[in-house]
Amino acid sequence: MAKLVYDETGRLLFTKEMKEEYTLLMPQMLPVHFAMMKRLLELEGYRVDMLTTNHRGIVDEGLKYVHNDTCYPALLVIGQLIDAVKHGGYDPHKVALLITQTGGGCRASNYIHLLRKALEKADMAYIPVISVNLSGMEKNPGFNVMTIPFIRKAVFAMMYGDLIVNVANQVRPYEVEAGAADAMIETWEKRLIDGFQQGKGMNFKQMTGNFDRIVADFAAIPVAGEEKVRVGVVGEIYIKYSPLGNNNLEQFLLSEGAEPVVPGLTDFIIFKIFNRVVDVDIYGGHWAKKKACLIFMGYIERCQKAMIAALKKSRFRAPGTFGEMHQLVQGYLGDGNKMGEGWLLTGEMLELIHSGVGSIVCTQPFGCLPNHIVGKGMIRKLKDDYPYSNIVAIDYDPGATKINQENRIKLMLANAKGLAKEQEEAHAQARETLPAGAV
Repeated sequence: MAKLVYDETGRLLFTKEMKEEYTLLMPQMLPVHFAMMKRLLELEGYRVDMLTTNHRGIVDEGLKYVHNDTCYPALLVIGQLIDAVKHGGYDPHKVALLITQTGGGCRASNYIHLLRKALEKADMAYIPVISVNLSGMEKNPGFNVMTIPFIRKAVFAMMYGDLIVNVANQVRPYEVEAGAADAMIETWEKRLIDGFQQGKGMNFKQMTGNFDRIVADFAAIPVAGEEKVRVGVVGEIYIKYSPLGNNNLEQFLLSEGAEPVVPGLTDFIIFKIFNRVVDVDIYGGHWAKKKACLIFMGYIERCQKAMIAALKKSRFRAPGTFGEMHQLVQGYLGDGNKMGEGWLLTGEMLELIHSGVGSIVCTQPFGCLPNHIVGKGMIRKLKDDYPYSNIVAIDYDPGATKINQENRIKLMLANAKGLAKEQEEAHAQARETLPAGAV
């Protein structure tokens, strides 16, 4: 058994010896993206399990070990990790827990401390907790993957994930053969992961080639039927994406005859880098930090534009760029509104509205104050400016019932169909008043 080693502050370290013996447990947020991230870590020599559990016991474990004033995403992530250690069939002395840490003032920085406190309370303080961060906040001798080559591969995995999810969401509601989109996702996940093993698909030229092939393969899936009501999904990042967090929201929307439209992860990553630039502009700081962030941000934006270009060459709808969204939010929120999802959440709603997706579910987890301000707090303003927008804020917390959430979404969908009919009648009436021969 690996010897437990602590740093000068008393923090338990993940050692090189542990790398050989331990299994890393990682929570799941985006199934497609995280599956590829898991494989990238395995290629670095780690044993990794991505947790896909989804049951009430996870909430109960979270309530047992996390204070009930803590935000709902933290409760779920910590509850899922502890549930896995206790009930997942692992040797608790041979596992380590992975958690992201951004360095901001929100949950993404504080999870790691809450998780360690929960482990102490559960008498499992001997389990190492590994911080995955780009800021050098915590380092472990046995976990040193956050290098430029690995980050570059992670950027590619994120881009592939965003593109696959985008086109799959546009195919799934209309597929002639049920499950065809999901089967294509599995095909491309395997193809990309096999490519990663061979060092393929991880430079810009190869990535753009894969973009075109991914789009072509999904476009070839037979589809039929009239266009369905498109419903955007925004909100706090974990609840927006995680089936565990949002009670399988996308699947529910599909079952109700809607087409889910979910903004990708890329904008959020660019937003977080952009915030470092804003910090220097507003609060001061070294020019070198700003320059490095601008270079990194520019690289990801270049990749994003290549992904958008691949979509524009096809029958699929393409999202806008980060820069275009930043322009849309001007006059609503300033760049200093960057806690949580900050102005990005309002920007995503504006982008959806401008792209013809006026019906939006804004996922609001308990305890996430920033998102109540930039999400729920901005809905009235958006409705005033865009009368045909149809936005509903859905609360997610340990006591919220799934049936109540779904009933509120059903009401929003009924409103969406009513608004669509009104708009169609208005357009028809406008056409009748046109001079003869006009289009």
